[in-house]
Amino acid sequence: MELIPTAVQEFAEKYTSPEGDLLYRLHRETYLKVEQPHMLSGHLQGQYLSMLSQIMAPKRILEIGTYTGYSAICLAKGLTSDGHLHTIDINEELEELCQKYFNAAGLTGKITMHIGKAAEIIPTLDEVFDLVFIDADKSGYITYFDLVWNKLRPGGVILADNVLFHGDVLKDTSEQGTQAKAMIRFCEKVIADDRATKVLLTLRDGLLMIRKNE
Repeated sequence: MELIPTAVQEFAEKYTSPEGDLLYRLHRETYLKVEQPHMLSGHLQGQYLSMLSQIMAPKRILEIGTYTGYSAICLAKGLTSDGHLHTIDINEELEELCQKYFNAAGLTGKITMHIGKAAEIIPTLDEVFDLVFIDADKSGYITYFDLVWNKLRPGGVILADNVLFHGDVLKDTSEQGTQAKAMIRFCEKVIADDRATKVLLTLRDGLLMIRKNE
């Protein structure tokens, strides 16, 4: 995004496996029809999510923040044959678009989309997750982390997106917006938690990878 020079982004995408026709169409439709299309994970991050999922072969995935479904489709590529992905979004207007592409990707029955507030839905999910992707309202990250922790298996991974928040986290405190401050509070909480191993990847808008210690 703004932190990554266009030339670097294009070079990285050139040497990354292509996103494929379906994801390309979803990408294009999102930019044509949906507000704030920059929220889409996109080619480079999407391929990272797919590869990590394929390496982990998760049985259960939780995504907090569906948007138009691009990242859910990428994450689902590594699901086991009996695997399932739960995804949560507050915007019911995007549900039809998401379901259209989930079905087109052959993921009917593999993804359950929940509409509503994540903080209310997460406690109702009686699952043990292997992989969790947080990409929703930034002020809620700490709450979501706390809610999913006991539902994450030892050795499981949480990915938190947008932790660099367009570079705002690098500004002086007086110049930071509320979203950037929320990201810093979240990162400070995670780095102080000795129950996990962490690495902050400078991929796209910053992706914090958190592995629950075994």
